[in-house]
Amino acid sequence: MTVHRFDYVEISAWDPEMAAKFYNEIFGWKMEVDPNINYIQFVPEEGPGGGFPAVDDLVYKAGNVIVYINTDDMEGTLRQVEALGGRIIAPRTPINESSWFAFFADPTGNRLGLYTRNKPVH
Repeated sequence: MTVHRFDYVEISAWDPEMAAKFYNEIFGWKMEVDPNINYIQFVPEEGPGGGFPAVDDLVYKAGNVIVYINTDDMEGTLRQVEALGGRIIAPRTPINESSWFAFFADPTGNRLGLYTRNKPVH
């Protein structure tokens, strides 16, 4: 059985560099820049990490905080979202060759993300 834990948090920002500096100075979060996608991630001492996506017109609205829930059956979870009155905003989308995300809205309009990755083969 999957443990559906909070896995990642994104805090939308008009200026991701300013947001990174702000949160680093307040909370001491370590910042990592992914130059391949021009994306700043934060790494707290405990709990889920996250990032600062730039505000856009689709998902990352000003003032949004998106929480990602881990699932090992993304397609099944998305089917449940729709069956229970939710709406798919973005379907299963690759991040890299071993992990994916999706966005959905619950019946009350809250937007959340799903995250999954292949388990390593031993």
